[in-house]
Amino acid sequence: MVGGRNSALKVGGAAGNCTANGVYAIVGLEQDKRTITIMPRLGMLTPSSNTVLEPVTYAMLRDLPSVTAHFARFKVTEIALSQASLGQFDDRPVLDAAELLAHAKCDVIAWNGTSASWLGFERDEALVRGIALSTGIRAATCVLGYRTLFQKLGARRIGLVTPYTDDVQARIAANWGAAGFNCVAERHCGISDNFSFCEVPETEIEGMIRDVARADCDCVVVLCTNMRGAAVAARLESELGVTILDSVAVTLWASLQAADIDCRALGTWGRLFSL
Repeated sequence: MVGGRNSALKVGGAAGNCTANGVYAIVGLEQDKRTITIMPRLGMLTPSSNTVLEPVTYAMLRDLPSVTAHFARFKVTEIALSQASLGQFDDRPVLDAAELLAHAKCDVIAWNGTSASWLGFERDEALVRGIALSTGIRAATCVLGYRTLFQKLGARRIGLVTPYTDDVQARIAANWGAAGFNCVAERHCGISDNFSFCEVPETEIEGMIRDVARADCDCVVVLCTNMRGAAVAARLESELGVTILDSVAVTLWASLQAADIDCRALGTWGRLFSL
């Protein structure tokens, strides 16, 4: 358990001390042997028009009921390479949202979005430093989680599935290729409206995954936290014999890793939770 909760807790006039596993043991009560378990809290920075990542995260955490997720939004309505669209990801609104999550005393704050895939890994590296400095809370991101998983898997040949436009897709492939992760096959929907990503049918996502998996890739990436890829990815992994990394699942994995929480109970949601 992380978060620095080592102070005593008062319950009914009795003091409680925090054990190493995050359980407050109540002492001084002769008849009442209750304990209070402090549940790890994951904070998620969420694009304002995203309707997928919250319910999917909650669904995954049903298999890990000791952990709770909490969300703060900032304005993101379009994914494009215009200055207006890129400006949505400036530090200030993100850090303001992170401060609100800090009020909930989250153990980790994660950026549950994929913007650093076209802006560059260094943007998320700077963001996690900024969150830690401004809140005192450790941070994680979806895209840095992908990079860590690629390294763990030894994945160099990536099959890329997104809802994005041609130019955004090309920028992602260039950024990842420069880091040694080559997109050997890709499919995308050509959409820029962030809300509309959630309307891509699971059957279409499945078809795109199957298409790129034929390219002998090391793993398939469903890159977008507002696309309904998590359940599809988990179902197709065994059939296709390739690791499939959905963005909502990757963000949750990265958050649990940052909080030092065993996530093997989520194995039905994909191989990544067993790594």
